[in-house]
Amino acid sequence: MRIARFVHNDTIAFGTVELDEDRGEHPNTIAVLNGDPLVTAVQYTGERLLLDDVRLVAPIIPRSKVVAIGRNYAAHAAEFGNEVPEEPMTFLKPNTSVIGSGEPIIYPKQTSAVDHEGELAVVIGRICKDVPVERVPEVIFGYTCSNDVSARDLQQRDKQWGRAKGFDTFCPLGPWIVTHLSLEEASDLDLRVTVTRNGETIERQSSTTKNLVHGIAELVSFVSSFTTLLPGDVILTGTPEGVGRIEPGDVVDVEIEGIGTLSNPVVAAE
Repeated sequence: MRIARFVHNDTIAFGTVELDEDRGEHPNTIAVLNGDPLVTAVQYTGERLLLDDVRLVAPIIPRSKVVAIGRNYAAHAAEFGNEVPEEPMTFLKPNTSVIGSGEPIIYPKQTSAVDHEGELAVVIGRICKDVPVERVPEVIFGYTCSNDVSARDLQQRDKQWGRAKGFDTFCPLGPWIVTHLSLEEASDLDLRVTVTRNGETIERQSSTTKNLVHGIAELVSFVSSFTTLLPGDVILTGTPEGVGRIEPGDVVDVEIEGIGTLSNPVVAAE
């Protein structure tokens, strides 16, 4: 199931997405849900809309936090001359940094070096603390694409990552949450990031989630060992090698096999 959050007639709602590739009866439509599927059981209103007639927004605005993982692909750590940490390296991104697919990444005036970082994101589905690795599948609601946008010069200058990764619009999520993937399937997905500039599309990142140093179950268990996770919280699992600069005018696409494509233009701050 693909669960999206969308705007139609100035109203925000959730729905389940059916694509042409599903070969179902209602291709490229969204079936509208009653309420928030993270709070209540999935219930349909009976209304179905064309995807072209709605505007997708971030599939989730985390109720409390986005927990991101640093240096979780060995090749990415190496490209910056860093060692892979023995335990997962964590940092927080505010929920005000979250935007959806199609919404602009705003290039702040305080920086001159902004990078893309495509990642698999895990969406938590229930309140949990100290989750054993073997029970992690019970607390995962689903998966989505993410971009841990980073002001690299500020990250180096500040010696910590809060400001560099916490600007408004610096956490694109989407286009929807996929709930049908097993933990094993999510742990072996191709991930690709492209940047389109002046009409030319260049592949920047290409890897697979099986290259995660600390796997999905380990990450969720570790994060839950020091903070209570709430429904709608998001864990970014880390980015592979190939991160690079983005500029106003670019379009960044994060594509993850079995999930979809998160696409965001980059615009200069006014």
